Amino acid sequence: MTTRLRAGIIGAGFMGEVHARSIRIAGGEIAGIASSSLERAREAAATIGIDRAANAEELIGDPHIDVIHVCTPNASHVPLARAAIAAGKHVVCEKPIGVNLDAATQLVADVESSDRLLTVPFAYRFHAMTREARRRIAAHSFGHLTGITSVYHQDWLLEPGDDNWRVDAEAGGASRAFADIGSHLADLTEFLAGERIARLTARTKTVHAERSGREVTTEDLAVLLVEFESGALGTLSISQVAAGRKNSLSVEIGGAHETVRFEQENPETLWIGHRGGSALLQRDPKLIGGDVARLSNVPSGHPLGYLDAFAAFVGDSYAAMSTGVIPDGLPTVRDGLRAVELTERVLASAASQAWVDA
Repeated sequence: MTTRLRAGIIGAGFMGEVHARSIRIAGGEIAGIASSSLERAREAAATIGIDRAANAEELIGDPHIDVIHVCTPNASHVPLARAAIAAGKHVVCEKPIGVNLDAATQLVADVESSDRLLTVPFAYRFHAMTREARRRIAAHSFGHLTGITSVYHQDWLLEPGDDNWRVDAEAGGASRAFADIGSHLADLTEFLAGERIARLTARTKTVHAERSGREVTTEDLAVLLVEFESGALGTLSISQVAAGRKNSLSVEIGGAHETVRFEQENPETLWIGHRGGSALLQRDPKLIGGDVARLSNVPSGHPLGYLDAFAAFVGDSYAAMSTGVIPDGLPTVRDGLRAVELTERVLASAASQAWVDA
């Protein structure tokens, strides 16, 4: 990064703290934080160690702030991001960039008619070993795609008494499990495979019809059968009610000569399968090089994890905002739009019980 960017964070929850940590690692300066109330903003400012608590309008209108981080409930993403772009700010916007396709498309139009950049934290792309998986899958020795199995299971909404703003369709949108974690899974799957899902058929299920005394209309789990552009078939399984699974994201991609499997909870290794046996490839920047070396800020044997991947995402975002050069693999507003498109296709397929183009 050639310029020290000054950032404003809107949203004082867990993700706001993750963004704050990553801003500092990327060499940025946190110029203020806003939340749903000034009191909460003050509490968040104290937590992350800054002086300025403000409201969203103040941060967006501040001429000394270069980039706005939108870390608020989903329904507020589009109005906040559009206001920030209109004020001449770069934006880092949590997904989904819109709770429906029309809103997301409006945001894309605003970004693309400006000279500003909007990036989306599909941070699993920034594990060093996902980049090695992508390189191997693109290599001639891997062969053509044959089949893909992708899973993202959590259990934080397992019990009927578990609740969160994401469950509420007004705050979180019509989709929950897919929009929240399935979007990460689909993005990483397409990123690693090097091609898009062309068609899908989906089924969704709401396990608990009521939480905290109110009706639940968003899904707890979703299962997709997908066909890629090349004709390869795959499955995606997404659940927020899988007992014992905390953040179990895995992508296994099969080729004519090799299979590659990445597990987010074991990010230091790749499982490599061949007809004659299998092996675990360990992250070693000296031996592997390329993006593995670029994204490794500590030597092999010193585990890297989610926070390191997120910091690498913010680092690449800030480098692009400073220089105008977008690094390979940086998820931008078009990737955010893709996630919203897939979410709408999943809901449409689940409603019709039919295949839909993706």
